[in-house]
Amino acid sequence: MNALPALVLLPIMGGGLAWMTGRMLPDVTPSRHNASWWVVLATLTVETLVLAMVTFAHHAHPGPWLEHFSMPWIPAMGIAVRLDMDGLSLSLVWLSLILCFLCTFLATGRVTAHAGAFHFLFLATLTGIIGTFLATDLFLFFFFWELMLVPMFVLIAAWGHEDRQRAAMKFFMFTQGSGLLMLLSILGLVIAHARQTGVLTFDYFALAHTPLSPALSMLLMAGFFIAFAVKLPVVPVHVWLPDAHTQAPTAASVLLAGILLKTGGYGMIRFNVMLFPDAASRFAPIAMGLGVAGILYGAWLSCAQDDVKRLIAYSSISHMGFVLLGIFAGSRMGMQGAIMQMLAHGLGTAALFLIAGAIQDRLHTRDMYRIGGLWAAMPRLSGTGVFFAVASLGMPGLGNFTGEFLVLLATWHVSPETATLAAMGLVPAAIYALRMVNRIFLAAPRADLPSPEDFPARHMAVFACIMTFLIVLGLYPQPFTTFSAPSSPSVTTTARQEDHAP
Repeated sequence: MNALPALVLLPIMGGGLAWMTGRMLPDVTPSRHNASWWVVLATLTVETLVLAMVTFAHHAHPGPWLEHFSMPWIPAMGIAVRLDMDGLSLSLVWLSLILCFLCTFLATGRVTAHAGAFHFLFLATLTGIIGTFLATDLFLFFFFWELMLVPMFVLIAAWGHEDRQRAAMKFFMFTQGSGLLMLLSILGLVIAHARQTGVLTFDYFALAHTPLSPALSMLLMAGFFIAFAVKLPVVPVHVWLPDAHTQAPTAASVLLAGILLKTGGYGMIRFNVMLFPDAASRFAPIAMGLGVAGILYGAWLSCAQDDVKRLIAYSSISHMGFVLLGIFAGSRMGMQGAIMQMLAHGLGTAALFLIAGAIQDRLHTRDMYRIGGLWAAMPRLSGTGVFFAVASLGMPGLGNFTGEFLVLLATWHVSPETATLAAMGLVPAAIYALRMVNRIFLAAPRADLPSPEDFPARHMAVFACIMTFLIVLGLYPQPFTTFSAPSSPSVTTTARQEDHAP
């Protein structure tokens, strides 16, 4: 039995069960986990076992692609349910599951209002994310891409903070509008392929070999790029991100920063670079310029924030600038750096949003001046916050440093001037990270500060696992850089032809 459909379907099925459980067994008290929370935990556990089986079991297909599944969906239109997994998609699915466990243990359990519906939307978002990482039929990819948006929109609009409606609408309009441009590019590529070959198909591997004129190739690639640039996000189409991250409930902020932004980077690697390599090469100087602009702009705006969640949100724009720079640097080293940056940022920023959410739950404010120094009252939370703040500024020995170093080195080989400008972004990164540490953790405690509850030991055990991942990514990155490399569509096509040969 192929495990890829199970990876996609299990979360949505578990979400439906969680919703029904929440309606049949309504909430008890905030101090106890409700029944739907246990359904989510069980679903994620089964999902992890299935993913472990895919990761460690011997796979049947030769080549770099680990698993493949395909069945007809709408044959008359050339649409199929086609799923493929390589090292890149496997790494990002693992990241998604790890962060969902983080949310479940540290954030979703505090939701008591309509908990069943919340958990359904949480797992529905995970289905959209995993489907996006696995789909290799372009119609199916677009389906999952849109599926991610709706539950996240409702999570922000229904469970968010004071200005949640406006933030949710801005998030939806930007992502939906850019998604329509991607749909036009998909249809353009499919029509061009049908005219060239007489075959109507949305198959990623077949479309990758479509002969295109330079102008048409650039036009179609731009449609994909804009959609992924909005999600990454890239300056100047980033304006939805600070509001959405700030107003979202903690679990949604973690999903947004830790995983949804990575779907933009994944799409650029899988589609912009792999489907349109010549157009991507010609577009690279512009993309790298946008990457540098994001690095500097995000870091500069982070320094000006007093709201801790907005500070983390703007720092994400800066970090994702390194991802954009690495993807379009045109070398294997740059691609490795971009992927390492995505993994490290996903872990570190998710932890920072969880800490910010814990502070807001306890002190009912996100203003760093009103929070004051927490070290004496909450040493465990403060120590954890200091570690992930230091990781965010790119401390050597941690995962963020590895990603940024590889990206800067790859960029230097292409353009020393661009690498120098990008490296200048590390200065404000140190300023905003240390400012956050000083204001929230090391400043003199406020006299009127209540006695908040510190992190319990079980929470520290969860954060210790994330710290360990970041240290391993920083000190021994080679297995991850090798394993998470994306596979070429031409390699897979060859393998499939051999598989189906009589």
